[in-house]
Amino acid sequence: MNALPAPELEVSQWFNAPQDLNLDDLRGRIVVIEAFQMLCPGCVSHGLPQAKSIQQAFSGDEVTVIGLHTVFEHHAAMTPVSLEAFLHEYRITFPVGVDMAGPDALPKTMAAYEMQGTPTLILIDRQGRRRAQYFGQAPDLRLGYDIGLLLSESRIEKNSESPVVKEETSCDEAGCRLE
Repeated sequence: MNALPAPELEVSQWFNAPQDLNLDDLRGRIVVIEAFQMLCPGCVSHGLPQAKSIQQAFSGDEVTVIGLHTVFEHHAAMTPVSLEAFLHEYRITFPVGVDMAGPDALPKTMAAYEMQGTPTLILIDRQGRRRAQYFGQAPDLRLGYDIGLLLSESRIEKNSESPVVKEETSCDEAGCRLE
């Protein structure tokens, strides 16, 4: 996927957030967006548990997880009141935005990201560029690799600004060490 700027989230209401969130305010962090519907079996059994695992595995200073409740079917059943109860019952603690309704059945953020359905997981790098997007169950190993790659890229960029001057080395049968 081309590393183009990620479209801004168009959200009508936030849960688990002290204030409205936007991607510009999250620059400098890797952002994981889990787009879901609470009545989607794949979202409940795979997408949301995976997002919770990511939230637990990484520091919030480096990786921020955001849920996006993007409803394109069963609109009457998936109201904000129902969503609030769902988030409580499933112990979802990361911020969750309600994708703003679009002119047709497709919500605005879902359309902007050209999502195929739910669950969809999106990775945004520290510069605010969309770097990966998965529809359906994202393979854990692949996702871990992609997040690790984004983390290492930012570390490489930081380290390239202040080059390390290497001292002498000593080598023996166990290996070579910087002295």
